[in-house]
Amino acid sequence: MELALPAEVARTLPEALRARSEQQPDAVAYVFLHDGENPEQTLTYGALDRAARARAAALEAAGLAGGTALLLYPSGLEFVAALLGCMYAGTAGAPVQVPTRRRGMERARRIAEDAGAKTILTTPAVKRELEERFGDLLTGLTLIDTTALPDAPPAGWTPRPPAPDDLALLQYTSGSTGDPKGVEVTHANFRANVAETVALWPVGSDGTVVNWLPLFHDMGLLFGVVLPLFTGVPAYLMAPQAFIRRPARWLEAISRFRGTHAAAPSFAYELCARVAADTVAAGLDLSSWRVAVNGAEPVRWATVRDFTAAYAPAGFRPQAMCPGYGLAENTLKLSGSPADRVPTLLRVDAGALQDGRVVPLTGAAAGDGVPLMGCGAPAPTTRVAVVDPERGREQPPGRVGELWINGPCVARGYHGRPAESAAAFGAVLAGRGADGTWLRTGDLGFVHDGEVFVAGRLKDVVIHQGRNFYPQDIELSAELGDQALRPNCAAAFALDDGSTERLVLLVEADGRALRNGGADALRARVRASVWDRQRLKVDEVVVLRRGALPKTSSGKVQRRLARSRYLDGEFGPVTAAAPRRAAAPEAAPAPEPTPTPAPAPAPAREA
Repeated sequence: MELALPAEVARTLPEALRARSEQQPDAVAYVFLHDGENPEQTLTYGALDRAARARAAALEAAGLAGGTALLLYPSGLEFVAALLGCMYAGTAGAPVQVPTRRRGMERARRIAEDAGAKTILTTPAVKRELEERFGDLLTGLTLIDTTALPDAPPAGWTPRPPAPDDLALLQYTSGSTGDPKGVEVTHANFRANVAETVALWPVGSDGTVVNWLPLFHDMGLLFGVVLPLFTGVPAYLMAPQAFIRRPARWLEAISRFRGTHAAAPSFAYELCARVAADTVAAGLDLSSWRVAVNGAEPVRWATVRDFTAAYAPAGFRPQAMCPGYGLAENTLKLSGSPADRVPTLLRVDAGALQDGRVVPLTGAAAGDGVPLMGCGAPAPTTRVAVVDPERGREQPPGRVGELWINGPCVARGYHGRPAESAAAFGAVLAGRGADGTWLRTGDLGFVHDGEVFVAGRLKDVVIHQGRNFYPQDIELSAELGDQALRPNCAAAFALDDGSTERLVLLVEADGRALRNGGADALRARVRASVWDRQRLKVDEVVVLRRGALPKTSSGKVQRRLARSRYLDGEFGPVTAAAPRRAAAPEAAPAPEPTPTPAPAPAPAREA
């Protein structure tokens, strides 16, 4: 039996929490798993409502009602209580990653200034750490340990319920394409996004969420906090570090607690596929997993294939893999593959794609095509247009363009940035002013048979000899040149000195990738792999130490930041970098073929 949103009257998260606390006060809402394994903290709806109201009363007393505050919390349930407390008080919280280095604290400081926040809400341990290490960057900021606030609001205190159109939260973008900007998400945006998500991926009375994504990130927040609260199902949360240290913990938690819904970027499924032999042998049972959302970065066909094949013996169904597309400016989800069919694989002609045309391939020719995973159709309430980004005119079918969005999940704009908000959120289709304004996503893609396909970022496209190359395709081609290279740990970008353009490729490597001939041989294998698959010459390959590439909190490579640091000479290669003008890739030794695992039954359907 499917669950409706609470009594169909909960228009905001505080209303949903209040309804749950009255109807099922002793039911478990959230559980935090110590080291990603054993329950350490538990919050029932009743306990969470009391904690949130107590924090709201304290925030009001501190004069923060109607204001803004940074939320700097490690993984744990205090973040959930503080976030709901902010919403009860009418305080726009801005969740931010807890900084561990000075650069991170400088970023948090810039966000505080952008948000107009003078207060940081946090835990005692984080408060102490920030004061000891970054005291000079805290001038003018007040740090509040929310665990030290009263356990209950004053007698007679009642919160002022927010209206649906009130600001619920400032969701700062991950910064993969520029400086972080605060997206103004309303309560109505959250509810609309949950309604669209539940319509696509139903949450039943036996529903259970298992989430390792950071809660300050849009996908972690939506799937780890917002969706469970609106639908009334328990959420088992773990720290991202617990997953990164041992990816099997995520799958073990799904198996143990009978998880039905979980989401992660593509790289997480790749990491899990690499440890499949051990986890499946340990008796893993993934038969309860109905919705495995794959998003936040380009979804790779090889990852879908490998994960599905590896965990079929553990009961994972091919239909459960649900590629999706979304962004913070649309609250989160825009489209997704339904959980009642296998995801769509579309193979297209590479040359045509570089020219901005979509030419599907079938039969024997499909083997040479570019594999693209479908991200499903948008909800009926959301419209998607494929637009020529220069002219603002909708593209005809079969053409690549910028994806524009119109619908109830589109946020209000960027906080305190009217010009940037107007440019991104106020786009008008040429000749179609009556259709209202649209959100420009900055993503290139197309719609085929009603399904959204994403090709790349508009500003990251590499143009070489009049052809468009998407950096993620170049990076994947590089990674296929050596099986020991880590997935999602490469960055491709072009440099133009005014007369010539060079293609630079940064790759992370560890000992396994360097054993076969050292860094020089690895560079040659990478160049040869890119040439074989893209017919594109890489001018420079820089081999970096593991963990050197800058990434967002969701694991996306920050290409522009990587380019900037490269130009500043900040990267320390494992060994000396290759010459600025590299040898022609034709002279490089051919890479060894990548073995293909036996596929699971129907891991994707060919479009």
